[in-house]
Amino acid sequence: MNSRKLLSETRRTFPATKVHCQQPSRILIVDVTSPSWTNTCSVLSEALENTLCLACSLTGPCRVPLLSLYVVQNQQECLLPFTQVKENFARIQACISELRSLPREGCFPQGGNGVVQAVQDGLQQFKQYSRHAAAGGSANSSVEITILTSQSGKEMVKQLEKKLKDVDLVCLRRIQAIEVLKRDFLEPEDVEQCMPAEEPSSSDIAILGMDIDVQTIEDNVISLEMLFKTWLHDYGTEREHLQLLLPSGGFSHATAPKTTLMCLKCDLQERLLDPALLSGMADGTMRAADFNSPCQMAAWPATVLYKLRVVKALKSEGVCESVLYGLPFIIKPTSCWQLDWDELETNQHSFHALCHSLLKRKWMLLAKREPQNTSPNWNIVVHSYYIIVPSDSATLLVKAVAMRELLLPSTFPALLAEHPERVHGLIESALNSLEVEVAYNPLHLKSNLYKYLKSMLYKPLHRQQAQPRDQRPERHQPKQHQSRVKATVAPLLMAPSPVQVFRPAGVRRDSCERSLLPKE
Repeated sequence: MNSRKLLSETRRTFPATKVHCQQPSRILIVDVTSPSWTNTCSVLSEALENTLCLACSLTGPCRVPLLSLYVVQNQQECLLPFTQVKENFARIQACISELRSLPREGCFPQGGNGVVQAVQDGLQQFKQYSRHAAAGGSANSSVEITILTSQSGKEMVKQLEKKLKDVDLVCLRRIQAIEVLKRDFLEPEDVEQCMPAEEPSSSDIAILGMDIDVQTIEDNVISLEMLFKTWLHDYGTEREHLQLLLPSGGFSHATAPKTTLMCLKCDLQERLLDPALLSGMADGTMRAADFNSPCQMAAWPATVLYKLRVVKALKSEGVCESVLYGLPFIIKPTSCWQLDWDELETNQHSFHALCHSLLKRKWMLLAKREPQNTSPNWNIVVHSYYIIVPSDSATLLVKAVAMRELLLPSTFPALLAEHPERVHGLIESALNSLEVEVAYNPLHLKSNLYKYLKSMLYKPLHRQQAQPRDQRPERHQPKQHQSRVKATVAPLLMAPSPVQVFRPAGVRRDSCERSLLPKE
């Protein structure tokens, strides 16, 4: 908690300039001196390409605005200068091809200060890019750095602390030091740590007034892909996304004033990507208009402050899933940096208490969305309603629920008490032949979506095709902290995050999926 406080105080001291895009730029530093680089190279390249094809395909503001990629061999080398992600997937593929063509294990000695030098050089390049962009009327005020290495994460932190103590870090939001290991080298507690978790773990270390997140992750495609997909989340923290309004305590149901409300300030987080936002699968221009619909909520982009007023409590077993519609969203206590630290802490404790009480009572909440603005009397306001579901974690799930106007008549005939034994035997035989899973795991299913998106995005580069390293002209290596950026190849990258489990309480059917890493 102290690390969060330091970060909050630092941001108050150096407030970020209001910019159009609040998503941080990304620097990915890959340490290729790992003894297992042969395996890591292929899985890392695939995970990067998969995540970036999603980032390039999503309509709306770019979730990964700028990317830069460094590799650390004997010295650091910038394969990808800061480049805008949108409309640049062909350059991304060229950069990934070059990453794949790097010499394999045993070619470079471990150790040295190459990673720290890449961090310093990346920060300098970002400041130069920011000054140039600001002169042109656009800007991006913060950057996050992700380091993938086989070195000890704690040792990496010591090096960074020593070398960065005199460096201006105002623009640096966070550093992630990711230790990539084979499962054979992971201790039991490390295997658990590989599971992506949205909230910072106890391995977060606060130095220099900012966070360094130390994680251990297994070198497979799914683990790295889920790590990188955290870049697709909304990183804006200038205000909360949602206000959950509850009746104030201390009054009886009959005498409580309707205007007396308790407000929990929350953030919304997408549980999954909306397929309608992927270019080539739906008309994104038509979809954009839906965000202003009274029956829709959107966690991205977070341009609207939603207010949900709780009007009733519902027994968990009394909610039929057939009347729930739309995408689910995760509700979490806000991390808005503009709130006082005491207010943040009180808000978080209140949120946890609400989750605990709902679980204990086996309740869900019915909430009505408050209108965004007070409108003239002659303007008709359409109200939408939502079901809020507790889980055994410090999160809530919210889904839209149908109202009278949307409901269609349906008949549900009763099951026959008797049926022919021959038919029953055939059905039983068919069911007995099925493989039974304890829980649904979406990571076990593939739809060829990545291949489809890549085919839609790919545009051949005529002059910038990646060449085998032995056929390329010799590249000048950087001197000390400045790397020579290769101007012919461009952007790519990502950051880490794990697979989460949202398990609603008291829901009989599978309203919330359970995500687990597949077994080896």
